[in-house]
Amino acid sequence: MQKRLIMVAADLIGLPVALWAAYALRFADLWPSAYIEPVWWLFLALPPVGVFVFARLGLYRSVVRFMGAQAIVAGVKGIAILAVSLWAAAFFFQLQGVPRSIPINFALVTMVYVGGTRLLVRHYYQWFRRHYIDKEPVVIYGAGEAGAQLAAALAGGQEFDPVAFVDNDSSLWESIVRGLPVRPPAALPQLIEELGVHRLLLAMPSASKEMRNAVLERVQHCHVHVQTIPSMAEIMSGEASVDQLREVELEDLLGRDPVPPDPSLFGPCVTGKAVMVTGAGGSIGSELCRQLIALEPEVLVLYELSEFGLFEIECELRARLEKEGLSTQLVSILGSVDNRSRVLRTLHGYGVQVVFHAAAYKHVPMVERNIFEGVRNNVIGTRVVAEAAAECGVERFVLISTDKAVRPTNVMGATKRLAELILQDLSVRRRNTIFSMVRFGNVLGSSGSVVPLFRRQIAAGGPLTVTHPEITRFFMTIPEAAQLVIQAGAMAQGGDVFVLDMGRPVKIVDLATRMVQLSGLELKSEANPEGDIEIAFTGLRPGEKLYEELLIGDNVLTTQHQKILRAQEARLEHEVLQQSLEALSDAESRYDCKMAKEVLGRAVSEFASNGELVDWLHDVGVDENVLAGKLHYLKPAASGD
Repeated sequence: MQKRLIMVAADLIGLPVALWAAYALRFADLWPSAYIEPVWWLFLALPPVGVFVFARLGLYRSVVRFMGAQAIVAGVKGIAILAVSLWAAAFFFQLQGVPRSIPINFALVTMVYVGGTRLLVRHYYQWFRRHYIDKEPVVIYGAGEAGAQLAAALAGGQEFDPVAFVDNDSSLWESIVRGLPVRPPAALPQLIEELGVHRLLLAMPSASKEMRNAVLERVQHCHVHVQTIPSMAEIMSGEASVDQLREVELEDLLGRDPVPPDPSLFGPCVTGKAVMVTGAGGSIGSELCRQLIALEPEVLVLYELSEFGLFEIECELRARLEKEGLSTQLVSILGSVDNRSRVLRTLHGYGVQVVFHAAAYKHVPMVERNIFEGVRNNVIGTRVVAEAAAECGVERFVLISTDKAVRPTNVMGATKRLAELILQDLSVRRRNTIFSMVRFGNVLGSSGSVVPLFRRQIAAGGPLTVTHPEITRFFMTIPEAAQLVIQAGAMAQGGDVFVLDMGRPVKIVDLATRMVQLSGLELKSEANPEGDIEIAFTGLRPGEKLYEELLIGDNVLTTQHQKILRAQEARLEHEVLQQSLEALSDAESRYDCKMAKEVLGRAVSEFASNGELVDWLHDVGVDENVLAGKLHYLKPAASGD
């Protein structure tokens, strides 16, 4: 209110001054009394009229330091109204002391006064903030519309002071955008050093992942903390604003664009049907629920063992149902997948037609230390849900598998491969249900992903823990994986093993290095002992592979989706499978872990635990660290090789 009164007072003083200046300019005389004295009352009437007009147009509601086009338009309208009113008064009342040029001069002088004084105050405010308020200097990568909006938003904030733009477009180099110079990317190191910049903001919301990845590769050695603004879709929908800075998105670390879903595959087997997701509170299960609810199934059953996980996803989905006005019936079931009666009642009671089985224990070292829980959840649980689905006449059953099921060297991978074999067996014996499985590697951002772990370790000052310098993994984002799972399920014919094309494998140490550099920190090493964060190699964990695979053999077929392949893999005879499951049950009753591993080894012919391989390597005098990368190609001595 005080600032508005100051502006009103300034205009009450300035408007008569502007009218005097109009006379002085017209007659080249500081005080042309012969013309001013007959209309002296105009100098008293004009200021209150002008303030009233400006107030009605909202000029005094504009905050000077944020004054933009709207305030300028309001000022121009007000000045035009005053000038026309002055001309009309002179014309209709035959005022001899108001020549025709006076309203024009008055309008021009008032324009300079009203606009100029406010722009001067805004410029002084920004200059004062830049020089006397401690704000962090930042460079904005991208001088387009989003970059200009970001610069304007940050200039009025308390934290950051944009000092320059960097852009790939050579036509913008050396130009000025929002008062800031636009420089080429090659000048970034110089800008960082000269201006003391420690933070780079990516303003490229509509750029492709390849383009963003190229930018990240270009800047990752500049020792600046790289942050980004939300995507264009989020900005346009109002979910986020351009100045909501974020850490570099997980998708950008992959360096490729996710494949858009095929509409012909993405809805038909879900829309209008009763769908159940087991493990609905987990990383993959919860994302499947988010994707499925958008396809508007008639019923979506969330089946989950964790009370907290079920509560979280139920609250999220109910809020979305209400916000988007969707009619899907949401049902939350708390239960274990190995509880046959609970599963049967759920499938039958809600008339479930499609099941996505995502419930599994997936953390390799944890399952390695808790073998029977891994077997019960991953093997017995899959068998119970799959057989119940066939008994209840479920149309489609999709198992979420893992790349660790391929030539497994750990119990978790072996149990997931045995779960695949159970479904392959059922697909032959129970043809009323279409059974399929979808196999993929690590997903960025899941509860077991290294990315959240690395971010926590960077925030804590390190070190970043990597098990081995050569360890390599396939990565995919959770939303992309969930979309491909739904589409693969729609293509299933029975017993299919679908494999998702996950692009190029990524070395974990390279991912860790990149995250350190994009955080504006230096990697500490023997060559750079003064660095900020080091990478510590902890050694391969029990059952951990150095490299992961997605195919057991080379027999693979393409599908109508470019990112989904169909693997042709051997099945296990029904009698052998049954004997293996009975033997596992017997091993559990005796709590005999060694026996359980032996049974898994017989059922999953490719399974050889790292422990067995290490013992064999020791026996023949070979250092397992030297051959760590080949562990999954070797077999134990008992095999005769």
